[in-house]
Amino acid sequence: MYKRRTGQLSMLDSPTMFGTIPLDTKNEWVKLSGIIPWMEFEERYAANFKSRKGQGACPARMALGALLIKERYGFSDEDVVAEIAMNPYLQYFLGLREFRYTAPFDASMLTRFRHRISGEMLAWVNDRVIGRPQPEDTGNDDDSGGGSKGSGSDGDSGTEETHEEAASESRSAEIAPANEGTMILDATCAPQDIRYPTDTSLLNEARISAEEIIDALHQSGLTDGEKPRTYREKALREYNSFSKARRKTGKTIRKMRGKLLNYLARDLTAINRIVAEHPDVDLEEALTPRQVERLAVIIALYEQQRAMHEDGTRSVPKRIVSLSQYWVRPIVRGKQRAEVEFGSKVEMSVVNGYLRVEKLQWEAFNEGGTLIDSVESFRRAYGHYPAQVLADKIFRTRENLRYCKEKGIHMSGPKLGKPPADEAIRRQQLKEEWLESGERGEIERDFGVGKRRYSLGRIMMKLRDTSEVAVRMVVLAMNLWRKLRLLLQLLWNLLHDCFATLPFSQNCAIFELIGS
Repeated sequence: MYKRRTGQLSMLDSPTMFGTIPLDTKNEWVKLSGIIPWMEFEERYAANFKSRKGQGACPARMALGALLIKERYGFSDEDVVAEIAMNPYLQYFLGLREFRYTAPFDASMLTRFRHRISGEMLAWVNDRVIGRPQPEDTGNDDDSGGGSKGSGSDGDSGTEETHEEAASESRSAEIAPANEGTMILDATCAPQDIRYPTDTSLLNEARISAEEIIDALHQSGLTDGEKPRTYREKALREYNSFSKARRKTGKTIRKMRGKLLNYLARDLTAINRIVAEHPDVDLEEALTPRQVERLAVIIALYEQQRAMHEDGTRSVPKRIVSLSQYWVRPIVRGKQRAEVEFGSKVEMSVVNGYLRVEKLQWEAFNEGGTLIDSVESFRRAYGHYPAQVLADKIFRTRENLRYCKEKGIHMSGPKLGKPPADEAIRRQQLKEEWLESGERGEIERDFGVGKRRYSLGRIMMKLRDTSEVAVRMVVLAMNLWRKLRLLLQLLWNLLHDCFATLPFSQNCAIFELIGS
């Protein structure tokens, strides 16, 4: 059950909200509370609760605020709760109207918060924070898709809709707004907190899990009193001897991989025989949901490893690198520190200094195929195309270059064809390319801040949905504090301009008044 809140705390109320404890309106958490659209977010958050029965859930502001606090400080769930219990500013940020000496929720509630707040909700909040217009609020959205086509004034028949659409496109082409702004595009990997995967370690873990499944089937009485032989002691002894060896040649690794494949094949054969002998028994009744899911992953892993072992290859589509997080994929980045990373691939854009997630996917993808979608998303939001797109050379495909030329968008990088014969023109082009590379470095700096200062460098969540929420939470937190810094800078500039026009004596009087 969810009970909607009425009213919203404001910055003007902060000094009297906590009784004898005066709150400083200059505190970053007090200022930050006025940036987030709490009430509008609550409307979306409350839609998750369909039932009106049961215990009342924590408010939307408390759920989102707790996750932002965790992201800001890099605390564990337990440390977040402990810090909230001691800090009145954090309690005000969470929407509490009076200070309490105990935390308003248990540490386990943060897990529920991550489940209740979806990635789409965080994307919406991020767009509101950075001032990105919503597509439904723009009047220039004739070809945005999603049901917007054919929504003219008549729209009674398919023929009329087609004519109206063609006329609308013609009018839009005639009065198309001029291109404005700069869009920076790049992609990175958000690594998951998993053990570095090797073929032998994955196969050994799969063997242990398969043996546990056989034990569970035997305990449920499906083996008719005779437990299948698994050779687990021998397999464990051989694997421990292999893992403790200081030097592992390619021959010894391949030999160990073959042995583990045979052990795992024997276990899977035993499981299949038990299932075939009891067709009337549902596996979900004999095994836990986790074991049923794990069995499907083990079978897929065995097929992949067997194919690579027999073919002598080191790659396979949708390669499994973790049994517990089977959706994680290896992302080849070619970086100096880590040639291959294991996690989700995220493409982001920077517009007016703010980050936005354009695409988040666990399978590796080519960034060059996403530029058109990102630019069209920009147009749907702002009503016009960007004046220029700054991106790596991987984005400079023929299709993307042709698209940018048609839309009048300047794309960074060297121009196609032979360099100009005129030395002055060639030097000017090189200078422009050098300046554009410097501007493009803004998104690289943001990636670095997200991975060093925030949790983008290692996602600790264990589930697919919560991992995606964690990535989007990093982007939202970075934009919030960037906007806070910009607001403070704007305030300082206004005060500076105001004091610059006043005599020195009046400035001193004002500063004494502020200090008192």
